[in-house]
Amino acid sequence: MHMPIPYTKPYLTIPAQIALLEQRGMLCADHASAAAALRRYGYYRLSGYWYPFWQIDLAVPGGVLDIFRRGTTIEQVVALAAFDKKLRILILDALELIETALRVDVALVVGRHAPLAHRNSRFLHRTFANKLNPTTQQTAHQDWLLRHDEMIARSREEFVQTFKAKYSTPLPIWIAIELWDFGLLSRFVGLLTVADQQKLSARFGVADWRLLESWMRALGQLRNIAAHHSRLWNRALVNVGTPKMPTPGTMPNLDHLRLDAFAQKRLYAVAAVIQHFIKHIDPNSTWAVRVADLLTTFPAAPKVTLDATGFPLNWQTLPLWL
Repeated sequence: MHMPIPYTKPYLTIPAQIALLEQRGMLCADHASAAAALRRYGYYRLSGYWYPFWQIDLAVPGGVLDIFRRGTTIEQVVALAAFDKKLRILILDALELIETALRVDVALVVGRHAPLAHRNSRFLHRTFANKLNPTTQQTAHQDWLLRHDEMIARSREEFVQTFKAKYSTPLPIWIAIELWDFGLLSRFVGLLTVADQQKLSARFGVADWRLLESWMRALGQLRNIAAHHSRLWNRALVNVGTPKMPTPGTMPNLDHLRLDAFAQKRLYAVAAVIQHFIKHIDPNSTWAVRVADLLTTFPAAPKVTLDATGFPLNWQTLPLWL
């Protein structure tokens, strides 16, 4: 079993960081430009983009040498980071559209029961909502409601203050939902009755209501990655949020994913889910075209390719993306 060791790496100034990179084989011909990049991104954040440029030697523990492949330049690393930023922006743009549509439909589906149906467990799934949390000794709905009320209490939105000044009752779901983050929204959908989850699923063309929560959870995790400016293009989503796959034949546009185990664990799987939502929310959206255009700009560098995103060959010709 590996035992943790003390962290002993020293503080490094920007010039010292450049010197260390050069010592390890990275070409930094223009020190002023290299310094600007390190100030803009930060050494640690940028290290996620130069990791693919390390030399590999399977004979050593871990397989990675602290030496860059010959010809590696800081410009290549920065170009990869810049591409990833554009990719995150494109993902966030799509997620905003999906999140807004989900809020509208959740409010419509649940609000028809009662304005405060989100606060009353009798309108929710008996098993899902009443599942006891052994840590808090509260039900899943009580835990959710606690976080919900904390979010409402912290809000400084003008419409919330106006409502509180005029009414003595809590915010109805069609107002409160505007304050929910993706995580709170996803968790609430997981508490709904099967009938309500089926209504939501049908609205977005999801064949099985049990897929919806998985997809929303995966989208929420992806949103957290993108919103926190974390590396996205080659991230493995196994421990982050891999969306469940539909039964073969029930959603033909996604059948190709079942045959590609690698793509299921990479960005492509969630991008495919996003595209499915978009086709139902806004059939005239150009998001797929913008994704294709961006991927053509992937920076050229030896042994660093788009394959790590999981996008299959000729993905643009698949019915999902047409």
